[in-house]
Amino acid sequence: MLEIMAAFENKWQKGKATIGERGTVMFNNELLSDVRLVVQASTDESNAKKSKMAIPAHKFVLSICSPVFFAMFCGEMAERSDSIDLPDCDYEGVLEMLRYMYSEEVKLNESNVMQVLYVAKKYIVPSLADECIDFLLRNVDPTNVFCILTHAQQYEEKSLVDRCWEVIDRKTEEVVKSEGFATIERSLLEDIVKRDSLTIREVELFQAVDLWATEECERQGLAADGSVKRGILGEQIVKRIRFPAMEKEEFVSAVLDCKILTQEEVYNLRRYFSGVLITALGFPGGKRVGSCSSCSRFGFFCTSNLERWSYNGSKEHDCIEVWVDKDIMLHGIRFFGSRYNTYTVGLTIEDLEEDKILLNSRKRDLQSVPLPFKGEKIDVYDFTFDPFVLRKNTHYVVRAAIFGPESCFGDDGVYLVECNGVTFHFDDWDFEYCDDETCVKTGQFAEFLFKPI
Repeated sequence: MLEIMAAFENKWQKGKATIGERGTVMFNNELLSDVRLVVQASTDESNAKKSKMAIPAHKFVLSICSPVFFAMFCGEMAERSDSIDLPDCDYEGVLEMLRYMYSEEVKLNESNVMQVLYVAKKYIVPSLADECIDFLLRNVDPTNVFCILTHAQQYEEKSLVDRCWEVIDRKTEEVVKSEGFATIERSLLEDIVKRDSLTIREVELFQAVDLWATEECERQGLAADGSVKRGILGEQIVKRIRFPAMEKEEFVSAVLDCKILTQEEVYNLRRYFSGVLITALGFPGGKRVGSCSSCSRFGFFCTSNLERWSYNGSKEHDCIEVWVDKDIMLHGIRFFGSRYNTYTVGLTIEDLEEDKILLNSRKRDLQSVPLPFKGEKIDVYDFTFDPFVLRKNTHYVVRAAIFGPESCFGDDGVYLVECNGVTFHFDDWDFEYCDDETCVKTGQFAEFLFKPI
């Protein structure tokens, strides 16, 4: 009581100009607290008797932020106790949820984000869940993709599920060599080997699958011989491996000694590699097409609220001229957006050599999401289409009619970019030096999504 009176006497409110600042003072504070949330103090799963910790809170704040807490404290069966046990919640997750409730700020990191997401979902704090999803979208990589994918599927977060598969497709080689790959569920392994969009040599994919089967044998206490591994993998996985896409030497050195294939399958594949058979019976023959490469033309991304790209000016289109030194298949163009906003975009691509329109797409509504594989907190959306060829040394102009809120944009652009063996050239097109006019140096067209031919 003396501490409370002292706080009042100090008139601490005078130094806090906003409700948010005053709420921050009350966060994790015994002052005026009328409830304590009892949570698990340890995240050590091996510790059967976890210690507990109590976090001071205020029913009013909890109730106005969470319908679950509102029902708990204000419903017909209202909880009257001043101590609430949350047995399935860890300290870090609840603490960050409370921080967000009191201040609209949250301190997320790789070790606590899943705990925070769990409590945000459990206590129905959707804006906090969005913060967690945003963090995961920006930070998913080959080392954590399987952990994140599992949770994304559990919570039915489609954008996060799609991002995880994008990482798996783009960085397959790193993904299958990560520690997490050896412990994934068999159903997930089956989903992976089915994908045509993986970016990996087939022999490396087989070696990763074989290692997974070996590890699974050890987990089950079985001898890791060929027939046992085949039984664990199942026909749906084995028959999805594209053995005919391997080089003959790769097949002989990496596959035969594993003894996963039957004698008849080995015989037929040997005949295929020798040219006796045109197709290898029972196995898909084509190489995986892989995922798109992306050519980014900017060295700097402008994300400040003070510097935004406007679409309310007098101009009708953002334009850029582009040509490449090798034939490519163009699959799409990535644009800058702003967090979870929707943009209406019409896209035209013209062959300047033949005065021919290659793409004249109707306007689409596209929602921006956090930029993948980048450290900057910027958002993008992809305008994809049926791929078509950009011929080498042929000049094209790309025009985009964009309608929507202000967005981030690129700066420090360059005239020449080498990406995945292809050199992209850029030049200004009908540039008028307006504040919101795209040119080589600044503006829109963040990345070109392509595959070399």
